[in-house]
Amino acid sequence: MHLESEMQELTSILKEATKAIPGDYFQLPVAGKEDLIYRERVYCYELYHHIRALWPEGTPFSLCGEVDKSGHPLIRGNNLDRTKPDFLVHVPGQMDYNELVMEVKPINAGKPGIRKDLQSLTAYRMKAEYQRAILLVYGGSQNELDRFKKKVRSIVEQNRDAAIDRQIVELWHHSTCGQIAESVGW
Repeated sequence: MHLESEMQELTSILKEATKAIPGDYFQLPVAGKEDLIYRERVYCYELYHHIRALWPEGTPFSLCGEVDKSGHPLIRGNNLDRTKPDFLVHVPGQMDYNELVMEVKPINAGKPGIRKDLQSLTAYRMKAEYQRAILLVYGGSQNELDRFKKKVRSIVEQNRDAAIDRQIVELWHHSTCGQIAESVGW
């Protein structure tokens, strides 16, 4: 199978899909509260919807959300047990065509969740042969993104044995609805 070129458009699909997310899915209004809140699952479901709407017809690649890898016969240990990545792009039933694993976090995410996602993304790249790993952070200004990056540096420094390699994980930022998410440096 020659699928290497099949998903070259994945980056543009992701950019267009993020741009299409409406405000109510970006930050959720809550009855009885003035302030809007970030809800990762709400954002992810809407992002999934928009990616699927742009998905290339006839491709053998599949977009999957929150696939539970517990009990997978080829993926065990290595920080992969009991993981459910927010998004996977792969050819189901094959290990040779693992294209993308992606985790999503709101800009105000806490250190434990960020650490877990970075460990998972690193493990999927190193042990499950995924070609790309993306941590997509949504919301916030450039200053808030800088604070998020500082939080990540702190996590990496405090957990040198935690199997986190930022060099093999792409950081993307989706600042606000109506804008595209973009790859940003660590």
